[in-house]
Amino acid sequence: MNGPEIHVEFAPELLVFVPQARATGSLTTATDGFSGLGHVVESLGVPLTEVGTLLVDGRETPTGHVPAAGESVTVRPHTHPQRVPGAPLRFLLDVHLGTLARRLRLLGVDTAYESTDIGDPALAARSAAEKRVMLSRDRGLLRRRELWAGAFVYSTRPEEQLPYVLDRFDPELRPWTRCTACNGLLRAAGKEDVADQLKEGTHRTYDVFAQCADCGRAYWKGAHHEQLEAIVERAVASRADRGL
Repeated sequence: MNGPEIHVEFAPELLVFVPQARATGSLTTATDGFSGLGHVVESLGVPLTEVGTLLVDGRETPTGHVPAAGESVTVRPHTHPQRVPGAPLRFLLDVHLGTLARRLRLLGVDTAYESTDIGDPALAARSAAEKRVMLSRDRGLLRRRELWAGAFVYSTRPEEQLPYVLDRFDPELRPWTRCTACNGLLRAAGKEDVADQLKEGTHRTYDVFAQCADCGRAYWKGAHHEQLEAIVERAVASRADRGL
């Protein structure tokens, strides 16, 4: 680009996307004179899914604004919790976020997940068709215009990913109501309903079961229940601490 030059300042949490601005938190860049501000910011590395507010010379400005020479732009992230209008809050996760998907489902959050790499176009199309917030660490995917909505998952660690998503979007929590394997809803089941899935020791030891209405998978309070319960308790306590 060799058009008008503008000064762009980034909020600290967005500097992960703009290595060239990390030293000072800002940079000066040339624009092409006809692209909107949203395109300019995205060309510098920040997906628009991460942009909450754009200020031009201190005034809030839409992404379609065409920058003029000498303007000073401030790029701010979304405030938390971020509201996604127009549909019930639900998510779609890509192939790299399987643990996060299972933990969101454990909390009763409607979470679709692709366990194979179906490609960015198909993921974006599903996000749009089902009106799901796309969660990903793939910046290219999050730049696709057909997405319903999206968010970058900053950490690679599931124990950090879950609190971040809960803080950013504040989804309603209904623990123990969804199948962690397929996202279907759970219902109470008798031992006889799930007997074909039980080993002899489990059949003898446990009497309370749930079953997925979609895939039929059986659930009971087995050996890993305490670990799962700890995840649920931390999530519920964190929500209470935020006054939600």
